[in-house]
Amino acid sequence: MDSLTQFALGAAVSTLCLGKTLGVRKAALLGGALGTLPDLDVLIPFDNPVDAFVLHRGWTHSVFVHAIAAPVIGELLVRSFKALRDHRWMVWLTVFLCLSTHAMIDAMTVYGTRIFWPFYPDPVGVGSVFIIDPLYTLPLLAVVIWALARDSRSRAFRTGLVAALVLSTGYMGLGAVVQAHIESRAKAVFADAGIAVDRVFATAGPLNTVLWKVVGLGEDRYHNVYLSLFDDSNDTQIYTHPRHPELLAGLRDADAFRKLEWFSRGYYRTEMLDRQIVVSDLRMGLTPGYVFRFAIAEYRDETVTVIPPRVVSAGIGPGDQDLDWLADRFWGGSMARAAEAGIFAECGSRSAVC
Repeated sequence: MDSLTQFALGAAVSTLCLGKTLGVRKAALLGGALGTLPDLDVLIPFDNPVDAFVLHRGWTHSVFVHAIAAPVIGELLVRSFKALRDHRWMVWLTVFLCLSTHAMIDAMTVYGTRIFWPFYPDPVGVGSVFIIDPLYTLPLLAVVIWALARDSRSRAFRTGLVAALVLSTGYMGLGAVVQAHIESRAKAVFADAGIAVDRVFATAGPLNTVLWKVVGLGEDRYHNVYLSLFDDSNDTQIYTHPRHPELLAGLRDADAFRKLEWFSRGYYRTEMLDRQIVVSDLRMGLTPGYVFRFAIAEYRDETVTVIPPRVVSAGIGPGDQDLDWLADRFWGGSMARAAEAGIFAECGSRSAVC
């Protein structure tokens, strides 16, 4: 999740564990720093943008690495703060919790993290919370601001701190329950429309867990549906798009493609742009402006040539139409998404193929 959320969570955890010993202000600042520490992997140089994409949130986010790092960092803290010298085990535990909770909430986003590396090297990405979600962050941020504004803790502060952690954790768990419900609804929508899909995957919409994007994956096409908890109609619009697997002939063994296929868990599409073959991760972003798009090959003299992977700009952002559509669909409205609705209107049915 975003750095502010990670700081707030680490600060709240540290204040709960060490606030009485170290003082709530120092404990909050210490925990906030620890809570952002795993993201220092952004400073690690990678060979190409695909590696930077798939290897971010790697070993620095592993709970097994955190278990090894906790006594090392903890011992440095014990030797640095006199007040902590008689609380070695609690300091070690606090360091582990600040680091591991960072990885845990990252694993709840669609990008995911390799939280169990090296024993399970694949990224875990639940997708039940958006990378920025105010309802998760604000309770933690409020109590951290409270901590930074005081030198000692009171019973009211402790109650507020515990409440913030319980509320945020409960909200995270609720998101996973809602995700399962949305995926079940999406399967029914596809079945009612006579559309066979191999897999479905729901991801939380921007800044909320009310509106969801669901991708139904097929061999040569994929289907987008957008479902809100406020929907009161079964007339769900389905947007169907090609995946163009034929463009991958001779490229499936290319290093960049194999990494993108692995990281996206198969939720990708291929397209031809300016004589370049571009692979997009379907889980992050909206058609056609996916966040992560990489050119991996190009046509040269009527042959396909593998090229060093490069980032391809999405070329489209959330304009006024998308913002209006998001607001309408959030409350269960029936507005069609302009970026996908042109073909939908021509199709005259619940499914639009572009």
